[in-house]
Amino acid sequence: MPRRRRFGQVIPMRNVDIERALGEFHPRSEVYLQGGVGEPLALRNLLKSRPAALEGVRLISCLLPQMNEFDYAALSAGADLTVFMLPATLRSSFEAGRVRVRPLCYSQIVAALEAGPAFDLAVLQVTPPDADGLCSFGPCTDFAPLVWRRARRRLAFVNPRLPRTSRGPTIPVSALDVAIDATGPFIAAEEAPPSPQLAAIAERVADLVPDGVAIQTGIGGAPAAAVGRLHERRNLKVRSGMVTPGYRRLADAGALDPAGRHVTGLAFGDEDFMAWAAATFEFADARTTHGALALAEAGPLYAINSALEVDLFGQVNLEWRDGRLFSGLGGAPDFARAARRSGGRAILALPSTGRGGTSRIVPRLATPTVSLPREDADLIVTEHGAADLTGADLDARAARLISVAAPDHREPLAAAWKDIRKGL
Repeated sequence: MPRRRRFGQVIPMRNVDIERALGEFHPRSEVYLQGGVGEPLALRNLLKSRPAALEGVRLISCLLPQMNEFDYAALSAGADLTVFMLPATLRSSFEAGRVRVRPLCYSQIVAALEAGPAFDLAVLQVTPPDADGLCSFGPCTDFAPLVWRRARRRLAFVNPRLPRTSRGPTIPVSALDVAIDATGPFIAAEEAPPSPQLAAIAERVADLVPDGVAIQTGIGGAPAAAVGRLHERRNLKVRSGMVTPGYRRLADAGALDPAGRHVTGLAFGDEDFMAWAAATFEFADARTTHGALALAEAGPLYAINSALEVDLFGQVNLEWRDGRLFSGLGGAPDFARAARRSGGRAILALPSTGRGGTSRIVPRLATPTVSLPREDADLIVTEHGAADLTGADLDARAARLISVAAPDHREPLAAAWKDIRKGL
């Protein structure tokens, strides 16, 4: 039987029945639920069969689009879920008022979690303890290592299939109030091959990244495609909130600095890739992966993120689609600002057209908010080229953005800018 240390004593670790987890949820309690690939699938399945357990419970989690697509708030009319990004499957509960969205970037999420009241319960997924009684969070260390110390109780789903990180935060098994054997799959995904459009964007981005810099990539098809095209670079350092399978191709090609420090907070791909990443990278919490001071130490940073729209002023929409909330800020604002301060570049990569052939370079954002202000827009890359906005005046910015729009949209955009310019 596994053993754990508590206050210098070695005592048996008790793996209790999974039904015991339901007794940890109480009305009016504040519960942190690990998101990303750390979301425990065993809890998801348990709550489907016992939805009343969430009645009156206030959940908070950094659930991520493309990874966390289960709607906990739909299980009970009295459930309350707070998130920082809005996965598509939460739409109905959001419209019903059971889901709250806090529009914070990652560095602000860290500050909010650390300054807020202690959680009544932290729900985690961890590996079994090692010989020293330490459990790993696996390849998802963004917020759980910051939260568990401030929670009054800790419920952990212990999954032997979860890859243990060779360098990353741990939690003593003695700190777990309830440990449940949850052997089974964890959140993973097969890598989709890039479309011709994304492959062309990746080639454009690769031309902009020099040897020897630190790199970061965010959520989205364009950043994922771009990182795999950096295989000809040398001595790259990783400072990314997330790594995807393209990073393995960089390592195999010798593009990563063999003496460098390579840091991330989350790995997302198939199970084989995630096991490789857990053994290869240093994993850290979001204070390190997204913190301005920590990023400044990495040297020139090239941040590669995606966007939904960019207007002719260089203002960026990361959150809205067809006038409705679609996602969230994520870490893009943190990395864009860190890249510019470090002497690197903030690259926003996006296809020139969206659904139905509509242009993603638009005259003016019609969204309720601006996700990235124009001063944080640096290089805008589509399959048609790269628009360098640094230091450019208003007319030059507009002209450069029009030049990377889809050809069929350039003339209407130029006409729209002419009308906008008259009113300035």
